[in-house]
Formats: sequence, structure tokens, C-alpha cells
Amino acid sequence: MTTPPTYVPGHGLLAGKGVLITAAAGTGIGAATARKCVEEGARVVISDKHERRLAQTAAELGVHAIACDVTNEDDVQRLVRDAAGHLGGIDILVNNAGLGGSAQVHEMTDEQWSVVLDVTLTGTFRMTRAALNHMYPRGSGVIVNNASVLGWRAQAEQAHYAAAKAGVMALTRATAMEAAAHGVRVNAVAPSIAMHAFLAKVTSDKLLDELSQREAFGRPAEPWEIANVIVFLASDYSSYMTGEVVSVSSQHA
Repeated sequence: MTTPPTYVPGHGLLAGKGVLITAAAGTGIGAATARKCVEEGARVVISDKHERRLAQTAAELGVHAIACDVTNEDDVQRLVRDAAGHLGGIDILVNNAGLGGSAQVHEMTDEQWSVVLDVTLTGTFRMTRAALNHMYPRGSGVIVNNASVLGWRAQAEQAHYAAAKAGVMALTRATAMEAAAHGVRVNAVAPSIAMHAFLAKVTSDKLLDELSQREAFGRPAEPWEIANVIVFLASDYSSYMTGEVVSVSSQHA
């Protein structure tokens, strides 16, 4: 197992940009992305449905927070409206909200299937739709979606999550073709495994060790390593990229 690299400091890649990030409470990829965006010079609004954790994260990062449940259209519309007002316009949306779970298909209930799809795929669609209606009149904008390598690779008991993330990939590609004419870019990251406190709480040590051993580096990613790639896709350094899904993984083929 290799040790994680040294944390990469900010370089002003998002200076002056207004960034909205969903599911950014706590210690996962969303919060790491918010921190990186602040370090890169952006004005940041974070959102999550967990209001207590959201307030704690906002206080730690010194950013504005707006509670939102991405399965609720009224919440989504209010979030985009209020975030745009606070930021003076949304330049970048990071769709990080997602929900997992474990169940074999023959035992999976409609509710288990539907709740994962509603948060992970339809929630991304709702946020994207609202953001595009804000970005199109401005003639610019960037959306970065959080997909998963499970949109490509098979893993037992993950059919609902894998289907949702594969849908996020397809949504990313199709939306990018529509949005290009309006000056808006849409890309996605597809992480394999990024270790944080919530994942450790809901996943067995045995499975985490097994997944980590599949990685070429023999370790999970740090959330900030995923956030670095999100920042790249959000920045002008990726100005000719749209409709792309970038794997952030060291998994063997």
C-alpha cells in the first residue's frame, strides 16, 4: 500500500467564480470539493439535506449554506435561486448528491430501487435542469457531475446504484451536446473508492479492504484527490472538454 501524496495547495484556478455544491456536508467528496474551491479562490455555496452537519461544515469552511433535498423540486428551485442571489450568479454547479445501499436484485424492493434512483440520478437531473435555466441566459457555465466506476464495472448488490451512476454518465453526455450551443460545459468524474468517515460507518471493514486491494496503489483515494479532478473540470484548464466522464481510479482493468 502506498501512502497518500502531499496535499496540493490552491493555485487560484477558480478565482472570482461562483460555485454551488450539493451534498457537501460532512467529510466526503462534496465537503472536500468545497474546501478546494475556496482554496482556489471561488465564492462557494454548499447544500445538503442534513441541516446540522451542513451548518457545521459551512462554519468550518467559512462559506454560505442552504439546506436542500434534491428529491424535492421546490427545494431545488429555491436552492438555485438563492445561491445565484448570494453568489451573484452560479458559474459552476457540482452535482455531488447520491445515495447508495446494498441488495441483491432478486431481493431488492421497489422502494430500495426507487430511492437510490431518485436521489442519485433524478436529483442530478433536477439540479442540472434548474442550473441550465440559470446559465443559458448568461451564455456560460460549467456543471460537474459525480458518477462512479460502478457505472462501468460490475459489483454484486449494487445494481440500483450502478444503474443510477450509469444514468448520470449518459445524462452528462447528452446534456453536454445540448448545452454547448449555450456556452455551458458538462462533464463528470467517476471515482472508485474514496475513504471518509461516513463510508467507513456504513461499509464493513472486510469490504473496504477488499475494494482497496483492487486499486493499483493498494489504498482508497483521499476525498481531496477526487476534488482535485472536479476542480480541473470546473476550471478553464478543461475549456475544450465537454460530455466527458473522467475515471478517478487506480483499479486494475
